[in-house]
Amino acid sequence: MTTTFLNAPAVESSPPLDSRERQNLRVLHVINGEHFAGAERVQDLLAMRLPEFGFDVELACLKPDAFDEARKSTAVLHKVPMRSRFDLRPAWRLARLVRERRCQLIHSHTPRAALVSALAGRIAGVPLVHHMHGQTATEMDRRLLGRINAAVEICSMRGAARAIAVSATARRYALELGYDADRTCLVPNGVPAGAARAAVTNAADHWTIGSVALFRPRKGIETLLQAVASLRAQKLPVVLRLIGRFETAQYEHRLHNLAEQLEIAPYVQWVGFTSNVQAELDQLDAMVLPSLLAEGMPMAVIEAMAAGVPVVASRVDGVVDVIDDEQTGLLCEPGDASALSRQLARLVFGEVDANQLRDSARRRHAESFSDHSMAAGVAEVYRQVLGPEVQQT
Repeated sequence: MTTTFLNAPAVESSPPLDSRERQNLRVLHVINGEHFAGAERVQDLLAMRLPEFGFDVELACLKPDAFDEARKSTAVLHKVPMRSRFDLRPAWRLARLVRERRCQLIHSHTPRAALVSALAGRIAGVPLVHHMHGQTATEMDRRLLGRINAAVEICSMRGAARAIAVSATARRYALELGYDADRTCLVPNGVPAGAARAAVTNAADHWTIGSVALFRPRKGIETLLQAVASLRAQKLPVVLRLIGRFETAQYEHRLHNLAEQLEIAPYVQWVGFTSNVQAELDQLDAMVLPSLLAEGMPMAVIEAMAAGVPVVASRVDGVVDVIDDEQTGLLCEPGDASALSRQLARLVFGEVDANQLRDSARRRHAESFSDHSMAAGVAEVYRQVLGPEVQQT
């Protein structure tokens, strides 16, 4: 794994340390916590993997909710409720936690977390690392809020020792917002390898496609429903599984109504949230991410790659950092239901070698997007920030 800085030489990250050879340093990760989507999955995996690289993790939730119930890590979790978007009072409590728990560094994961973490770091006298999980300014249907969040994020990041971008396009976005190039580093998201999977058989009587996400307008599920309707109109035996929570009850109701209007309701399975994504992926013949707007680096895509499930996705930032069209997956233009249905039909009819896509994707995951490579990259960022005295920790 290589952590990359613009205008600076690449630094090779260190291998995991045997527990007998290290005394771990402690880092406080500050997160929102109301959802358990891609960014939260990253935080949970880092809490489990960073100890192997010399850093123990504690977590602080500003909006305690789904994260605590869904997480798999056993890291200490502190609930520090933030009553409103600009409530700065939790900063003092975070600073006390840093001192009492002897944390060497604060690591924030959202604009809200960056706001209070930057202040807490100054109070406690420890450096801040901020993780950029997406392109904050591009939130659909909440464009003003997106711009406000982006402004808060970039102002808070100016005091950060490092910013971590999860993809090359996310890093470019950070630089366009004005963050310092020499303090913006690239550490791709990663997930564990999935179990070996049987070859795709292109069964003519049944084809299950699915989408894994926190469902909200920017994910383009309307486009996916329209594509499924097109496939069913062609008499193709397609069933859709939607795996995940909805951001709002209103949006869930809207999608249910659309499925009824398109006359595909019997062929749509509303699975809801699951903590066992692997089990759901095992049921799919293809995973679809029809995003309308830029992603950071979608965990659902790299989880599907790791599990050997062929991916069809929109050609948007974040996705194009992971999927090479026709090599490790299939891409189409965002919002184009006809193009999406054509790509899915190619898989159903066997016009694309799904097994070749699957095998190439699994190799790409192993080379670049494992949970261990992600933790190694983050640990190297910490060593860059904390100085040479921890290089051999």
